[in-house]
Amino acid sequence: MQRLTLMVICLLGPAVQEAQSQCPDQCNCLPNLQHVICDNKGLKEIPQVSESTNLLNLQRNSLGSIPAGAFSESRGLISLHMQHCQLTEIGSQAFKGLKKLTYLYLSNNEISSIKPGAFEDLTKLTYLYLDGNQISRLAKGIFSPMINLFSLQLSNNKMRELRPGTFAGAKNLRWLHLSGNELQTLQPGSLDDVENLAVFHLDGNNLSAYPSAAMSKLRVVEELTLGGNPMKTIPDYAFQSFGRYMERLHLDNMGLEKFSDDAFNGVTAIKSLHLDNNRLKALPKSLKFGTITNMTLLNNPWNCSCQLNSLRKWLDSIESRPDAVCATPPSQRGKQISNSTSMRRCKEKPKLPKRRQQH
Repeated sequence: MQRLTLMVICLLGPAVQEAQSQCPDQCNCLPNLQHVICDNKGLKEIPQVSESTNLLNLQRNSLGSIPAGAFSESRGLISLHMQHCQLTEIGSQAFKGLKKLTYLYLSNNEISSIKPGAFEDLTKLTYLYLDGNQISRLAKGIFSPMINLFSLQLSNNKMRELRPGTFAGAKNLRWLHLSGNELQTLQPGSLDDVENLAVFHLDGNNLSAYPSAAMSKLRVVEELTLGGNPMKTIPDYAFQSFGRYMERLHLDNMGLEKFSDDAFNGVTAIKSLHLDNNRLKALPKSLKFGTITNMTLLNNPWNCSCQLNSLRKWLDSIESRPDAVCATPPSQRGKQISNSTSMRRCKEKPKLPKRRQQH
């Protein structure tokens, strides 16, 4: 038995040594090298891993840049983690050969430049995380190789505008996160290539006017966040192109003063509406309360007149009422809208009967 064991070791010795030699120094490797973990190991260069590796974790190393061909031997990678690696630039063909890569994490670096061709070969990439960097501009068509891109995280960068062609080729993009940038403009046509967005986060930017021309190309947005942008008004038909699908809308902390009468025209599916911390006195007639189950209204100078009667009725119909206090008229100041006496005599205008066509 002992002789047999020694024979097996001798036969397997070269294979075992080869497998061990393929695991980069200072890294931890799971059996068959499928997962290579090099988290916070003081690496200065990107290590080579075998084609059998499908997950490579390089977080918290001082890598600086990604040279062309850095992953030429790593063609089996599915998930690549490079957060907190002090990266400043993504060079052309940085990920060349990674045709199986599905998840790419580049969050919390110092990336300010992404060279044309940086994402070449990433045809299977589905999730791309670039949040927490210094990106101010994106070259036209930079994401074009990513025909399967589903989620793009670009929050907390330095972007000031979106230009036409930025998302060319990424027609399957469904989640786009641009929160916490410096966006002042979404140029007309800048969203034409991603008309199927379902989740669109724009909160915490510098948009002073609602970008109607760009937004009108979107068709199926379910969640839109605009909170923290300095918009004073929401124009007519702002959400009409995707109003049948929009369920969640965030318009909080904006200094918002009013809605145009037809701002909510075409909005028929909304369930959650956030309006807290604005300067709103009234709501437009185009806002229908039938589908709403959650609404925040705190810290607005509401004028408790008949114009808010539909809101008062909605408040009466729900169990957990949001805080909504009257500012005017003076006799109602400080009262909850639902307890205001100024709307007791308000009457809804009767609906006019439809005229019958004469034949």
